[in-house]
Amino acid sequence: MDDGPDVLRARVVSGSREFDLEYAWVGASSALPLLVFLHEGLGSVTMWRGWPQKLCAAGGFRGLIYSRPGYGQSSARPAHEKWPVGYMHSQATEILPALLHALGADAAAEPPWLVGHSDGASIALIHAASFPRNVAGLVVLAPHLFVEDLSISSIAAAREAYVTTDTQGPSLKVKLGRHHRDPDSAFWGWNDIWLDPAFRNWNIESMLPQISAPVLAVQGEDDEYGTMAQLDSIATHVPHAHQLRLAACGHAPHRDQPQRLTEATLEFIAQHR
Repeated sequence: MDDGPDVLRARVVSGSREFDLEYAWVGASSALPLLVFLHEGLGSVTMWRGWPQKLCAAGGFRGLIYSRPGYGQSSARPAHEKWPVGYMHSQATEILPALLHALGADAAAEPPWLVGHSDGASIALIHAASFPRNVAGLVVLAPHLFVEDLSISSIAAAREAYVTTDTQGPSLKVKLGRHHRDPDSAFWGWNDIWLDPAFRNWNIESMLPQISAPVLAVQGEDDEYGTMAQLDSIATHVPHAHQLRLAACGHAPHRDQPQRLTEATLEFIAQHR
C-alpha cells in the first residue's frame, strides 16, 4: 500500500492456539472513538486500499486495521485445515477480543466502533450481539446474515477465476498474491467453506435482536454477492438500524462510492457519539 501505515505484528492466543496477526494504527494517535476495521472474505490490511486512513483523517478518529488468521501477512492457514461452518463466530467471539486485549484496548471501558465489510460485517454483527456493552456502534458494508443463491454462484465463479490462467492479464491468484503472503491460505479457506453444502444453513438472524448499539447498514444495488434481502432482514431484527442503499455500487462501497460512504459514516458517528 503506497504511503500506507506502518504494519506491526501481535501474538494472539485463542484457546490452545497462537497466531501472529498483522495490524496497523491509522489516524490520530490517541483520539476517540476507536474504529476497528474488519475486512472481507478475501481481504487484508492492504486490501482496504487506504479508505480507513482517509475516513479516520476526515473524522479525527483513531483506527485499527488488521488481517485475520489466514490472511495478509498474518499466520497462514495450515494447508490441511478446513474452516468450520462457525468460523465467523470464532473470529467474532475469540480472535477479535484476544487482539484487542493484546493491544491494550479496553473495550469494556472505551467501546470501539466496528466497521466491517462482507464477512467482516458479519463478524462485527456477531461480536456486537455477543458483547453488546463492548461496542459503541457498527457500520456494516454488504453484510451476510444468511446464505443466498447469488452469493454461492458468485463464489463458485471466483473459484473458476482462481484456478484459470488469464492470458489477458494477471490471474486472480496473482492479484491476491500482492496482498497475501499465502494466497492459497486466504482463498481456499474462504472458498471451500462457502461452497460446502453444510454452510447453506449458516444464519445469524436469531442473534441480531441482541444488538443494542447504533447500526448503519450499507449495501450497493449492484452487489454481486448479496441482495437487499440482507438489509431487509436487518431492518426486521434490528429496528433501530439505519440503512444506506447505494446506486451504481457493487460489493465494495468503500471502493465504488468512497466519498458518499465517508460522508454517511461521519454523519452517523457524529449523531451517536
